[in-house]
Amino acid sequence: MKKRDVFNVKLDKYEQELSDAIDQAIDQGQLKSVDNLAEEIAFVKKVAANTLRKDARVNIRISSQDLAHLKQKAAYKGLPYQTFIASVLHEYAAGHFDGR
Repeated sequence: MKKRDVFNVKLDKYEQELSDAIDQAIDQGQLKSVDNLAEEIAFVKKVAANTLRKDARVNIRISSQDLAHLKQKAAYKGLPYQTFIASVLHEYAAGHFDGR
């Protein structure tokens, strides 16, 4: 599996605003670490592993034009197209994507 540089990504406007706000809060000393950092890290790793686990296979038929558009969007985000499609479906299923 090819490793990606997680710090070398293109942020959209909203993501950039969030990143800038966090950087500003750090610079102003408004953020502090939690007391139980090791426990929090272990918990988040466990949640991520459970969230990212792929334990079911799905085969779907879509138009070649839709697939071409999905592949384009995936390439723009620097993701394999199947990973991108799984991500879109996950966001929709989790209620984070309103379909617009």
